[in-house]
Amino acid sequence: MRVVIAEDNALLREGLVLLIRSSGHEVAAVAETGPEIVPTLLEQRPDVAVIDVRMPPGFRDEGLRAAIEARKRIPDLPVLVLSQYVEQTYAAELLAAGARGVGYLLKDRVSRITEFLDALQRVAEGGTALDPEVVSQLMNRHRQIDPLTAREREVLQLMAEGRDNATIAAMLVVTERAVHKHIGNIFRKLGLPATDSGHRRVLAVLAYLNS
Repeated sequence: MRVVIAEDNALLREGLVLLIRSSGHEVAAVAETGPEIVPTLLEQRPDVAVIDVRMPPGFRDEGLRAAIEARKRIPDLPVLVLSQYVEQTYAAELLAAGARGVGYLLKDRVSRITEFLDALQRVAEGGTALDPEVVSQLMNRHRQIDPLTAREREVLQLMAEGRDNATIAAMLVVTERAVHKHIGNIFRKLGLPATDSGHRRVLAVLAYLNS
């Protein structure tokens, strides 16, 4: 797997390089400022990009803007965004820009090596990897007009994190059949076809956030 890293913090950047290389993957290039990101991605065409939200020169949303622009110019480019804090607007905007191959993790998650590498692989394969704290805050914004039950929200939250049915069942201490039923109800309430595919799961999360 070829990876491009966009991170201005030298310590974190070198840590990511070391971690990714030690896991058997290739770091194709690094970018240290916002304006470098899109040209680097266009040149390298990596399997996945790891991008900090706030990059020089403005330290506002340069990384996120570059990620969205890159996905427009390289359709379905997998992007894993890192952020110091939960920034709901940024997370929602990234998700709205495309439903496949997207991740949004808090930087603290990088220190949990297995979780980070699993998220990186999942995004590279076209899946999603949303930090549990990010998902929780995004979903809490919508509860006043929420069509879902408490249990359905729990299932949807775990779906947003990229969990499969078996894992959701184990975490909620229910059967996989019960999880499948809850997912069907979620799709129905959000006006989506009942096909239980990875892509459909992401669309369910997007439909919920946009409801």
